[in-house]
Amino acid sequence: MRLIQFETAAGQRRVGVVEGDRALEILGVTSTRELALRAIAGRRDLACEVQQAGLGESHDYLALLAEGRVLAPLDHEDSAHCLVTGTGLTHLGSAATRDKMHQQQAEGAVTDSLRMFQWGLEGGRPPAGEEGAQPEWFYKGDGSIVVRPGADLPLPAFAEDAGEEPELVGLYLIGDDGTPFRLGYALGNEFSDHVMERRNYLYLAHSKLRACSFGPELRLGALPSHLEGSSRILRDGQTLWSKPFLSGEQNMCHSFENLEFHHFKYTQFLRPGDVHVHYFGTATLSFADGVQAQPGDTFEVSLEAFGQPLRNGIAAAPRDVRPGMVKSL
Repeated sequence: MRLIQFETAAGQRRVGVVEGDRALEILGVTSTRELALRAIAGRRDLACEVQQAGLGESHDYLALLAEGRVLAPLDHEDSAHCLVTGTGLTHLGSAATRDKMHQQQAEGAVTDSLRMFQWGLEGGRPPAGEEGAQPEWFYKGDGSIVVRPGADLPLPAFAEDAGEEPELVGLYLIGDDGTPFRLGYALGNEFSDHVMERRNYLYLAHSKLRACSFGPELRLGALPSHLEGSSRILRDGQTLWSKPFLSGEQNMCHSFENLEFHHFKYTQFLRPGDVHVHYFGTATLSFADGVQAQPGDTFEVSLEAFGQPLRNGIAAAPRDVRPGMVKSL
């Protein structure tokens, strides 16, 4: 089952079940978070909660996408209570590009990226219930940085790159007792500044503080262990760059369980009612092939198991920050 959040022509929020080219309204709820809270309270999974609620009006899903009325499939009415994070060096092959970016001058030197990747290979898939190797972790922002499917990703004036990162995203809600519940997975474009990161790996934290997008659909339940999708950049309606990407645990050096543990082991991430959006990493970047996207281009991330592709443009953000902007009070 796959869910979307969308707006009606009158601007009212709805949650829908995707069935082919149609989206069927779930009765009695206006957000995925509300639906999930009901499921937790009723001790039901999300699919059962949808059946309990019932389905109503049918909408043209493709028209909703074309009109920009599809929202991210999970959010919080207060964006400060949505935390967007991610893990890197999680996929087989993901270290190669990073290692080139962070190579030291000394011949034969082993970079920190390769060391961390090796730790993942050796200990990122522990037996169930056991703690494995800690992955690289980063913070992107709160819910205010999330751009809905079809909308433009803002490129700050200070940015040195507008780089896509096609990957899987885990979507979570914290229950009243502090238990994290995984609602499901979505396609994501993590959008980072790889030129800045390449200058020095200690700039990784800066490079991740960018907008992002995920969706349009939330896929419920377990994932296949092998997933193959496609990442494209379109310029003036033509394909500028295209490449397949692999995901799923068969293509990862960390298990999802291990990545989740090393995020939710921090008690500050267990605040009841909060939403978490967690990017699981990728091994495929256009940047590695010498491509630099620019305002006016369109990113497209597609994977058959997730329904419709995730598309986002790039637009220059207003220059609203400057040195000396902080005032003494």
